[in-house]
Amino acid sequence: MPARKRRAAFVEPMLLLRADNLPEGDAWQYELKLDGYRALAIKTGGTIQLRSRNDNDFSRRYPAIAQALSSLPNETVVDGEVVALDQSGKPSFNTLQNHAAGAQLHFFVFDVLILAGRDVMGEPLTTRRELMERHIFPKLSEPIRYSPPLDARLSDLVHSVKAQGLEGLVAKRRDSRYEPGERSGAWLKMRVNRGQEFVIGGYTVGGATFDALIFGYYEDGKLIYAARTRNGFTPRLRQDLTKRFQLLKVAACPFANLPEAKSGRWGAGLTAKKMVDCRWLKPELVGQFEFVEWTGENHLRHTRFMGLRDDKRPNDVVRER
Repeated sequence: MPARKRRAAFVEPMLLLRADNLPEGDAWQYELKLDGYRALAIKTGGTIQLRSRNDNDFSRRYPAIAQALSSLPNETVVDGEVVALDQSGKPSFNTLQNHAAGAQLHFFVFDVLILAGRDVMGEPLTTRRELMERHIFPKLSEPIRYSPPLDARLSDLVHSVKAQGLEGLVAKRRDSRYEPGERSGAWLKMRVNRGQEFVIGGYTVGGATFDALIFGYYEDGKLIYAARTRNGFTPRLRQDLTKRFQLLKVAACPFANLPEAKSGRWGAGLTAKKMVDCRWLKPELVGQFEFVEWTGENHLRHTRFMGLRDDKRPNDVVRER
């Protein structure tokens, strides 16, 4: 049956299912988990659009990338990720947050949904990859890059990702079709080095801005406190965050599990006494955080703020197991 013709338009991106371990075998291909912003590039009526996973406009935020994508075939949609590379050439979400400071920004493309008016979402991933290599990438140049499959054993890939401090790996079934908005398990993601998104629900007072951020995750519709951190902030970032906090201040604590009875072994608990120095916010901001481990008291150790995630909905933030 011939592929259905259609005009290019926003398509809700296919989602990845979290996994503690990735499957092995010829049925799967592996890619790097890129630490950036998911985005769709859409060219329709001769005009290029760069849209976030929530269908927000990225074209003005990343004009050089949008301009470079203008050579896409008309009526085409590709899926990829906006990524910043640090000085060592590794993807860095923290660098992406400060891209105005001269960071190298790239758009890594890994899938095609519509090609010159042809809907190819029902084709196997291997076929879509071949179409990209034949019809799309010969037309593109820097800062657009291809996110290729990794040709190595899974155990070697995990070792390499861990050694280089990269975020993780993705596994995709070679025969998978593109399922808009679905988290079917045909695409899996595994974090190798630990970190995830959390919802910012408050801060502790200190200095002209704040001392530490207070953050957590949703469980059964309730916001659960996880930790607070003083790490990862430049003076400018502290000022920018403080400005955003002004419109989000609330009197009541948004965390369902506070106050806690004791500080705990690592001092991460928030008791009623410690909460005197806390200020609360509407839980509308999502941040990316790194950490070493979860404690037995369900707190985080050695946390670091990496940046805000404007592409994530607070209610979607749950604890990654």
